[in-house]
Amino acid sequence: MDNTGTIGFEGQSFDLERDAYTSVWGNTWRRFRRSPSALIGLTTIFLLAVGATLAPQISGHTDPLAQNLTQPTLAPSWHHLAGTDKLGRDIFTRLLFGARLSVEIGLISVGVALLVGTVIGVISGFWGRSLDVTLMGFMDVMLAFPTIILAIAISAILDQRVSDVVKLILAIGIVAIPIYARIARSSVLAVKEQEFVEAARAMGNNSFGLIVKHVMPNILAPLVVQATLGIGTAELDSAGLSYLGLGIQPPTPEWGSMLDDARDYWLNAPWALLFPGLAISLTVLGFNLLGDGLRDALDPRAE
Repeated sequence: MDNTGTIGFEGQSFDLERDAYTSVWGNTWRRFRRSPSALIGLTTIFLLAVGATLAPQISGHTDPLAQNLTQPTLAPSWHHLAGTDKLGRDIFTRLLFGARLSVEIGLISVGVALLVGTVIGVISGFWGRSLDVTLMGFMDVMLAFPTIILAIAISAILDQRVSDVVKLILAIGIVAIPIYARIARSSVLAVKEQEFVEAARAMGNNSFGLIVKHVMPNILAPLVVQATLGIGTAELDSAGLSYLGLGIQPPTPEWGSMLDDARDYWLNAPWALLFPGLAISLTVLGFNLLGDGLRDALDPRAE
């Protein structure tokens, strides 16, 4: 065995670090694909992505804003798979185009929360002391407010200063920051006292090097799982804010705003309320199943 971690045996060489890495991810994928619920979640998200990407080709309509006032509130049929709304717009087309915006808001808002929350949690957990008390105290204050109330307050503060999409992303992302900060902090506290971190510190690694090379790779799993689950929550928050008139405004197709629009005439056209609600439910369910599957797959004890 040489100092690079490679050993030779009867003319063959083995890279221990590479083989160990491959084995870990191979076992993770094996555990993931053994979970029916995880595969259902992954399939649901895949179909959602395909539908959003190929919306014009799948629906047969290129404009989700196109109105036909001679065909309002038509029941579902082969020509209009999800019926039409009060302005004669094809609901199925609007659902597919709305998926683009809804998923975009969910992914970016979770990305913002994950990035900012992880930085705060790592700083708090690694350096601790007064910095830890200050940062976590601020996170506790944010957690003291109901998430939807805090999101409404942030949306109201932003008001017309930014676009509706940016307003939703910031409101949902800021509200979720404490969750990732606390997960990152607790994970760092558990990892930074491990022997391999102490060994790396003794070998002369500075704090930045320890965090990048040794701490971050070992705290990513719970953060990734929470981010996957958080996308479903972000979808619900986005739909809720749009339903309250604080998110995407008509006529832009977005599932929450479609629900808000349909409440005025849902007794005459219940499908206008049913299909957007079903789209939100299936998307949230898909991400939750995927998150549960990742949590089990990334747990080496779940053999």
